Amino acid sequence: MSLFGSIMSKIFNRKPAAKPQAQAAPQAQAAAPKPAAPAQPAPAPAQPAQPVDVEAVLAGMAAEKGGGGNWRTSIVDLLKLLDLDSSLSARKELAEELGVSAGEHGSAEQNIALQKAVWRKLAENGGRVPASLRD
Repeated sequence: MSLFGSIMSKIFNRKPAAKPQAQAAPQAQAAAPKPAAPAQPAPAPAQPAQPVDVEAVLAGMAAEKGGGGNWRTSIVDLLKLLDLDSSLSARKELAEELGVSAGEHGSAEQNIALQKAVWRKLAENGGRVPASLRD
């Protein structure tokens, strides 16, 4: 799996884990009437139909880990928060994958461009990413 694919997987697959807890109460309420059957097919299309709140998922992960560094602006901290390789070679791979060619590999310029490219790409793939992170 590509590095960006791993980023997406860690973020997008995290949301459904939190959602069943929220669905447990409505399902119990909906179990009495017969609409419980339509509620079961809804979770599968709900992932693509409803954008994943990327910032909320990551903030939750950071809270669980007792911090998370500066993941909003640091590609290294974001990768560490997701338990992914944040080495220079991994960031080079990510830059090639996302078509980021700003600055030298490992430079602040490239890391900033890489972070913004990740936010943009997450938004393009069904993530709800605040404009403050993408710009």
